[in-house]
Amino acid sequence: MTRIAYGKLMRFLTARLSPGGELGLHLTAGVIMLVVAVAAFGEIADAVGEGDDIARYDEQVSQWFYAHAFEPLTTIMFGITHLHGIPAMSVLSALLGLWFWRRHAPYWLLATAICVPGGMLLNVLLKHVYQRARPAFDEPFVTLATYSFPSGHTAAATLFYGLLASYVVTTSASWRVRAAAVAGAAAMVALVALSRVYLGAHFVSDVLAAMAESLAWLAVCITSVSTLRRRRAARQEQ
Repeated sequence: MTRIAYGKLMRFLTARLSPGGELGLHLTAGVIMLVVAVAAFGEIADAVGEGDDIARYDEQVSQWFYAHAFEPLTTIMFGITHLHGIPAMSVLSALLGLWFWRRHAPYWLLATAICVPGGMLLNVLLKHVYQRARPAFDEPFVTLATYSFPSGHTAAATLFYGLLASYVVTTSASWRVRAAAVAGAAAMVALVALSRVYLGAHFVSDVLAAMAESLAWLAVCITSVSTLRRRRAARQEQ
């Protein structure tokens, strides 16, 4: 590699890793997250479509939860799942958007407007692409006519809590607060996913695919809005 080519490469890498650049570290991190999430979703989808070991594992886990269900855990799981359905998540997203508006955070308001609704639309499209039947039981806890793959409740939770955690991570100066936000978001998503598998509404691969799908869409939304904000800020400084 010539000295000129090496210099160009170093300038390119420096720009991509610059925390403040309009096409810097935020874009690099977003692209990496998008690629990893899409790859993970693809692997899960391929395994489900080909009926690999994951399909047998899915069935075993579903039957185990169904056989070991007990009160009051079942009632708790119903409460968690109802709080993360489309009506409840729509209300929560609207309240989050209102909060961003009151805090004069227009770019986060824009991210909220496209993240959860857009991600849920993507989830519906993917359901019709794969058309996977839901787990079957003699006396199911829930009976749903829609397709199973990927999980809509888990997707909505990943989008909502992921967006909220992203806001805290980018605005808080305390690493403890940032770590708590990420851990709290992950815990809530895991809890919603568990409720869907426990109640027999989804297989494990359904909720894992929903997480991957939603993280990919979240990366697109956050990175796009962040790039828009940085570009406008750069133009105003000129």
